[in-house]
Amino acid sequence: GVRMFQKVNVPILGIIENMSYFVCSHCGQREEIFSYGGGRKTAEKFGVPFLGEIPIYTPIRIGGDTGKPIVLMEPESEQAQIILNVARHLAAQVSITNLSQASPKVEISI
Repeated sequence: GVRMFQKVNVPILGIIENMSYFVCSHCGQREEIFSYGGGRKTAEKFGVPFLGEIPIYTPIRIGGDTGKPIVLMEPESEQAQIILNVARHLAAQVSITNLSQASPKVEISI
């Protein structure tokens, strides 16, 4: 996917590894049920920023389903902080991208 976007000049703000690991909502134990680290490796391979890892965590899914995100429902939780950190990295990349692109020339003729 990264090569395709690069080929057609679509800006790549970075890579987020979704479902990076599983967090048990009962005991909090972290389990790496899929291959771990693929997002970071891909970012390094293609020279794009790695923005973070989002875990599989039931309250994150419930928040998405109900429209009540974990960052509002459990703002002090580790998982909410992870999502906020990824969002900060993404916002930073948006700013960097916007600053590095020339503004369009606006012409008004009457």
